[in-house]
Amino acid sequence: MNTNFKDYNQQQNWLFPPSIEELIPSDHPVRVVNGVIEQLNLDLLINEYHKEGKPSYHPKMMLKIMVYAYMDNTYSSRKIEKGMRENINYMWLSARQVADHNTIARFRSKKLKTIFKDIFKQVVLLLADEGLVTLKEVYTDGTKIESMAGRYTFVWGNAIKTRKAKMTQQLEELWQYAQSIADEEDKDPTPPDFKEIDKAKVEKTAAKINKILKGNPKAGSKQKAKARYVEKNFPANLEKYQEQEEILAGRNSYSKTDPDATFMRMKEDHMRNGQLKPGYNVQISSESQFIIHYSLHQTTNDIHTLKPHLESYQYQYDQLPEYLTADAGYGSEENYELLEQKDIEAYVKYNTFDKEEQTYKSKRKKKAKDDFHRDNLYYNKEKDCYICPMGQQMNKVYQKKKTTKSSYSQIYSVYQAQNCKDCPLRGVCHKSKYNRKIERNHNLERHKQIMRERLNSDDGLQKRKKRTADVEPVFAHIKSNRNFKRFTHKGIEKVELEFGLHALAHNIRKKVA
Repeated sequence: MNTNFKDYNQQQNWLFPPSIEELIPSDHPVRVVNGVIEQLNLDLLINEYHKEGKPSYHPKMMLKIMVYAYMDNTYSSRKIEKGMRENINYMWLSARQVADHNTIARFRSKKLKTIFKDIFKQVVLLLADEGLVTLKEVYTDGTKIESMAGRYTFVWGNAIKTRKAKMTQQLEELWQYAQSIADEEDKDPTPPDFKEIDKAKVEKTAAKINKILKGNPKAGSKQKAKARYVEKNFPANLEKYQEQEEILAGRNSYSKTDPDATFMRMKEDHMRNGQLKPGYNVQISSESQFIIHYSLHQTTNDIHTLKPHLESYQYQYDQLPEYLTADAGYGSEENYELLEQKDIEAYVKYNTFDKEEQTYKSKRKKKAKDDFHRDNLYYNKEKDCYICPMGQQMNKVYQKKKTTKSSYSQIYSVYQAQNCKDCPLRGVCHKSKYNRKIERNHNLERHKQIMRERLNSDDGLQKRKKRTADVEPVFAHIKSNRNFKRFTHKGIEKVELEFGLHALAHNIRKKVA
């Protein structure tokens, strides 16, 4: 039998064994990680360690290992420990030192927790020095990433309000019943205020009710049993609801196993039925597909995330971008006003912009009712009035103020026609029994006009196209290519650090590409 194999002998010794340095290619990503970390000032990280006690692994080595592990899609501390024992790239970075998984986990969750944003900032500034980013023009977008909390461990704010309302109703009904059968000396001429109930008020009221019902022959057994149940359970339940409302802090929901997580609709739905899942709203600002800044939020809507996102951006870099492009999810009067005050040239759609564009491009036949839409009515700025299609003047009758969820005040002007009674166009114009009224937010309309002109300019068209090719592929790469669709830690501080490591790994990988 003829054989033609290369020589294979496991007992063959090396005369000159190669070093680890020789076995790693010069253009390998691990060398880029090493070079980037070597340029950083790690004083803040070093200060996290105590001078006394047993010597620790050098934080520079631990940071290199952690960043490379996330570039290598290795997130488990046990797998990182295994890599330090068996993977030549990890061995080269660590100089063949092996930290156990507990040390790796503590480094990630405790040592990096307060100072990681500074490390991330330094890497971004290095990219700026190399001319890869400018920090002047950013594209902002958000995505929702699921928490590792139990998917069905929810607490709903509306459910708490409903239960408290039922408790109030039952307590009031019992009080009225007790007063109806009470003796004259037991009757209370000033009933308690049931609009706002708390533990102390419920205990006091329930005690009075039970005192009246206990020795009264007129009292029914069901009412007595209900009164005893109220006295025994309602105070404890109210205390529990108060604790839950403090955790909610204005949110609609949270998870019992991760109180910082809010229930949101996820695009990556494992059950494919649109169920709400506990998660976090991740916001990033990118430039040339590099992540310039990131922030995590507990709100489900992007509208309320822009202000804190920009505030943290300014805190991070002591400056703000000159240009910002985002989709219609950020289009609101509050955000337009914020961007204008901060002197940021914004290219942010409002919610009806795409519909207007589609109508214009399709050149569809105009419908009869289009002329009667409030946006198409003629506005006389000098007289501050609108003119209806019949030529009737609609004068301003009053102004009203609306406050948004984020406490931003909006001013609406209300205009009313003088006489719609015998108008032949009334059936097409409006369906109200009275003279037609319209509401207009002039400040919002001003911002919408500015956005309309910017977005339809040559620069605006270019930025709109570039936005979909800049920020959206970043999320696609992190979530799809690297399969990061669920956090592995709990609590907003830990998950923010976890995403930060992914963002840093993404930037270095992008630098290598």
